[in-house]
Amino acid sequence: MSCSVQGVSDLDHKRISRMRRWLLCLFAFLAVAGFGFAGARANDPSKTVGPNACAECHKQEVEAWKGSHHYGTFREMPRNAKGKQIAKQLGVRRIKSESLCLGCHFTVQHNEGNETPVSGISCESCHGAGKEWIKLHSGFSGKTAKTETKAEAQARWRLAEGKGMIRPDALYRLARNCFGCHVVPNEELVNKGGHRAGSAIELLSWSQGEVRHNTWSSKGKENAQASAERRRMLYIIGLGVDLETALRSLAKATQRKVYAFEMAMRADRARKRIAEAARAVPDVPEIAKLVEVAYSAGLKLNNEQALSAAADGVSRLVADLAEHHDGAKLTGLDRLIPGPDKYKGSARKAAAIN
Repeated sequence: MSCSVQGVSDLDHKRISRMRRWLLCLFAFLAVAGFGFAGARANDPSKTVGPNACAECHKQEVEAWKGSHHYGTFREMPRNAKGKQIAKQLGVRRIKSESLCLGCHFTVQHNEGNETPVSGISCESCHGAGKEWIKLHSGFSGKTAKTETKAEAQARWRLAEGKGMIRPDALYRLARNCFGCHVVPNEELVNKGGHRAGSAIELLSWSQGEVRHNTWSSKGKENAQASAERRRMLYIIGLGVDLETALRSLAKATQRKVYAFEMAMRADRARKRIAEAARAVPDVPEIAKLVEVAYSAGLKLNNEQALSAAADGVSRLVADLAEHHDGAKLTGLDRLIPGPDKYKGSARKAAAIN
């Protein structure tokens, strides 16, 4: 199994070869030194508070969520004919009590020694299990919104993030949660169960459709789409995380079957789009470097070391991109990013949320 790198003839293949050797050495060192790069982190059911706790303050956002497929999966998933067929082929008797399904399709809470689904894909699926930060993030440092100083607010947010909160501006971490499920993380689910290998998710268009709940900053007056700058960031961060996730999945694949082929093709599509983005914004070195790393490993089975090293390299570059750019210098991406007609579903209007 391999994917040709033709079509990017402008790349210096000698540089790519040097980059491959550099990555393998670097990440071997990092692994020994203890700087591992984790995949998408699953929420800890013992720290899950459930969507009702979030709804106490975020009423408009929760109402928007209730109109999404994420919300509906709680009731619909166990009744879905395809879901039942997959479960049967995997020997799963009860969809709501098997961890293979719970991780992505439900919000799970630890209850009297058992892991119990309490909702579909909800707030904590994206923003992290909230037990240790939910009161902290809304506490205004023991003051009020008007009396808390800017320094106190910044310290509060840092502490909340340290306790596991993933804020909306943490685009890389949010994206990894999205792709951690929308790119199926289990080979057996696909090859044996018949589950599709992943969704055709594109972060910008999927985040601005039915799941959009951008009402907090306007106090419920509008559910505005992301700014032009943020849309650019959503697009390029989404491409990077798509590539990273596909590379990690292919690295772990063991069989020359559907899953491996799908992940190789997914990685190839993502890296081609990243190369296109690099041509559109040639003055952003992180994206140019991302292209080099993207092509540093062959998309084939039994290539785990090189694929994992490439994925780790992508991870670092995308995280740096998210940290050091706000989209203002990425205007060249505007011709590439999807418009509102491509958004996944319709966002609820503020009038419907109030």
